[in-house]
Amino acid sequence: MNNAPLVRVDNIRKGFPKRGGVLEVLKGVSFTLGRGEMLGVVGISGAGKTTLLQIVGTLDRATSGTVEYDGQDVSALSDDALAAFRNRTVGFVFQFHHLLPEFDARENVMLPCLIAGMDRGEAGARADRLLRDVGLSERSSHRVGELSGGEQQRVAVCRALAMDPAVLLADEPTGNLDRETASGVVDLLVALNRERGLSLVVVTHNEELAGRMHRTIKIDDGRIVV
Repeated sequence: MNNAPLVRVDNIRKGFPKRGGVLEVLKGVSFTLGRGEMLGVVGISGAGKTTLLQIVGTLDRATSGTVEYDGQDVSALSDDALAAFRNRTVGFVFQFHHLLPEFDARENVMLPCLIAGMDRGEAGARADRLLRDVGLSERSSHRVGELSGGEQQRVAVCRALAMDPAVLLADEPTGNLDRETASGVVDLLVALNRERGLSLVVVTHNEELAGRMHRTIKIDDGRIVV
């Protein structure tokens, strides 16, 4: 049995140029994510949570420090290698679903598979299975604008899972939803962890969602605080 953490984040720093110097957003953040663990990341707006999630998900690079998946330092990969790694290993869900409005639900879920070069038939079968699992089979041919906010976010979760990623990263996944709809998304994420063993890192202000994580870390002024 492999007891090593799935993700190891070590001394991550991130700075952005500004007039007269550098704005340091992350100031030496370190943590691990276990296999099958749900980790909440909380803190006030501007604390560095989203920047951290983007670096963990390899959407951005740190100024210094390392991010390891299964012992591999992905920080050292080329941009092309990193894009391929990200497509097959990491799923993303954002506050705003970022679905493509010209496509229907099924086509949106298929997209990561097609980008990866998967056969269209297999991509469609995966999309059908995922949409069925979240109760959206009858809505699969509806375009984004014909779906409710909760349905759109469930489609976004399906798209994030299309390549069977090792970890799902969610940035305020309930932040644009009403209380009842948000609760349904929380239930879905927890069920994915329980039924699939999916590892989650969730940035959230939602107390219900944070409270259902296995543990939480708080970011304040670019650092983890107790």
